[in-house]
Amino acid sequence: MSDVFDAAIPNVSLPANPANPRLPPDWNYEATVAKVEAIISRIETGELELADVFDQFATAVEHLRQCEAFLIHHQQQMDLLVETILDEEF
Repeated sequence: MSDVFDAAIPNVSLPANPANPRLPPDWNYEATVAKVEAIISRIETGELELADVFDQFATAVEHLRQCEAFLIHHQQQMDLLVETILDEEF
């Protein structure tokens, strides 16, 4: 399971979180998506210098990797729960 996870998110190395070992303890999906949206908005409005655009784009990509890690982790949990329920029914 870890190999699949690591292959999907190759460059994410974050502090451990009991709910998701790849994310910091205070990490929040909605807040992270809002950060990405704010970055995109600032890039689209042209308010950033070109060098800042590249830096902000890299930050947005890292945030999106975190979101992907969160979603993959929780999808795996849901799959396990569904499998457990199906096993109990039969």
